[in-house]
Amino acid sequence: MYISRIALDYFRSWHHVICDLKPGINVIYGNNGLGKTNIVESFEIVGTGSSHRTSSTLPLITRGFETATIRLNVCDDDLTEQTSYEVTLNLKGTNRARINSGKSLYMRDIVGLLPIVSFTPRDQSLIIGDPTVHRTFLDQAGTLLVPNYAQYMQEFKHIAKQRVALLKNIREYSYNNQSSSLSGLEIWTGKFIEIGILITQIRQNITDLLNQYFEPIVKNLTNNQECAELKYLPSFEEAVINKNSEDNSEIAKNIGKHFQRIYEGELARGCNLIGPHRDDISFMLDSMPAKDFASNGEAWTLSIAAKMALCKALEEKNNSKPIIILDDVFAQLDENRRKQILNFAKKQGQVFITTSSIRDIPEDDEIKNNNLINIEEIIAKQNSFESSNNIHDDILREIIAKRNYEKEGKL
Repeated sequence: MYISRIALDYFRSWHHVICDLKPGINVIYGNNGLGKTNIVESFEIVGTGSSHRTSSTLPLITRGFETATIRLNVCDDDLTEQTSYEVTLNLKGTNRARINSGKSLYMRDIVGLLPIVSFTPRDQSLIIGDPTVHRTFLDQAGTLLVPNYAQYMQEFKHIAKQRVALLKNIREYSYNNQSSSLSGLEIWTGKFIEIGILITQIRQNITDLLNQYFEPIVKNLTNNQECAELKYLPSFEEAVINKNSEDNSEIAKNIGKHFQRIYEGELARGCNLIGPHRDDISFMLDSMPAKDFASNGEAWTLSIAAKMALCKALEEKNNSKPIIILDDVFAQLDENRRKQILNFAKKQGQVFITTSSIRDIPEDDEIKNNNLINIEEIIAKQNSFESSNNIHDDILREIIAKRNYEKEGKL
């Protein structure tokens, strides 16, 4: 599949923009700060429900406005069908979505339908960053690979929030009768463990799947010089040790014992001390944690390989290639890695490359023959359109004012 057209209203720096796109490689180029990344970021939001740049809706909406809208037209590979996706981001309230102008949906109902994988300058933090970055990668992979994963995560966050509220309530009124709160805590802890086991087992399966592609890709990028592995580090270890068990009740019972031991600590701190929100993933290089030993170049290789592995897994799952975003990555790479990632891009379906200078992209005739999009020309068209609209509005206001005066008998 490929995105044939994008329209943005009040998204980031764009008040209004419409841009036609092509299958194959699309290069969006121009000076920094003009909104190249904002365009490809909108693709990522529709595909995964999240952005690699922010976890909040606030920065996504143009300052001074309450909502932003993203509209994408998507064609399938044989051009027999077109699907339109519309996402409305709200400053207040829930973000909503529509497919083919149909009924209003929750965002979680459409994430994963448009398989998109983004490569960005921040990807190096997959290796050197904290566990939050690693979990975000796992969750985006889960959203794209596993049906209902986004719903499971939303349910987990709701249960975790309710459990924290009860812990704080018990702590605040510890000298009063809190039997009802304690009973409620037991119920929410059971739900927390149940959904936590499910998410943990799904994440382990995702890691196992990505590892099928990750190590061969690293070997190819390094000419068989290095061995690499993704190692999942779950908070609920029992859930993966016994992941083939048909009955999770024994797993839940063992995890429940941990909660009994840490109850006083959770009460004192008012937070959930264990659970999927504490999970991590370690990038191993030659059986050693890459975070501690990898060079800058090796870190880039591992992060690129992880995203490539996700692309291969999506291709296998959907029997079609995902849409690829290469957001200003060429400026961050040496010449050898530039050529490697360009060769990878040329084998994909639709690819979006953003760059401040086309010279950062290795010389290639296939790139020159594809869709080159000058961001400055798009801005000029947008400004011309807005100026025309302003003139039209001024004329319309004058006509209305004149008619009002005439009705009042003042002319």
